[in-house]
Parts: sequence; C-alpha cells; structure tokens
Amino acid sequence: QLELVESGGGLVQPGGSLRLSCVAYGFTLENYVIAWFRQAPGKEREGVSSITFSGGRTKYADSVKGRFTVSRDKAKNTVYLQINSLRPEDTAVYYCAADRRVSIGLRPHYDYWGQGTQVTVSS
Repeated sequence: QLELVESGGGLVQPGGSLRLSCVAYGFTLENYVIAWFRQAPGKEREGVSSITFSGGRTKYADSVKGRFTVSRDKAKNTVYLQINSLRPEDTAVYYCAADRRVSIGLRPHYDYWGQGTQVTVSS
C-alpha cells in the first residue's frame, strides 16, 4: 500500500520557522516528483514547491520564494519543507503529493496525497 505521511506542523508565532516532513511508505520516491501544496479555509489548494527526488530539481511558487526550501533525504525516503519567516497568511493545511510525471509542476493533479498537517501562524 502506497502512503505518504506528513508531520511537523503546529502553532508558531509570526517570524518563526517550521520544518515539515513527508515520508513515503510502501514505495520508493526515486522516480517521482514530490510537491508540497497548502489549502487555507475557503481557498483553493495552492502548489508551493516541488522537487524531483532523483535529481533534486526544485520549483517554487512566487509567493514563497526566498522563505521556503524543499529538500530530500534519499536514505530516509523523505522530503522536507523548511518554512522560514512565517506569516499569518501561511496558515493552512500543508499536503505532500507524489507523481511520476515530472512535467506536472505545481498543478494539483498528483496521483498520491498525504493526509496533511496543519500549520497555524498566530501571535
């Protein structure tokens, strides 16, 4: 059974940082592109970053460039999203997703999705 599990979310003050993790179970991410999406209440799901697991090629939405960093650990079959300088507008459920189509970019048509982890930015 293929499964993606996110963790690392929580409540953080503005200006703080978080590192989200996405672990794959039941399959290797080696031939996949993995993306992070977020969805705030009442808003559409937004792709924020992606990485090709084998080559490490990254992509970022303009809204997060300079604050978000995506990386992967091949030995742990895990992808991370480092989020710095958090803002209240970053509050959302963050999802990781995986797909074999490298050209998919940040479109929300990924085959496999995790259950999400809540990030809340508030003082």
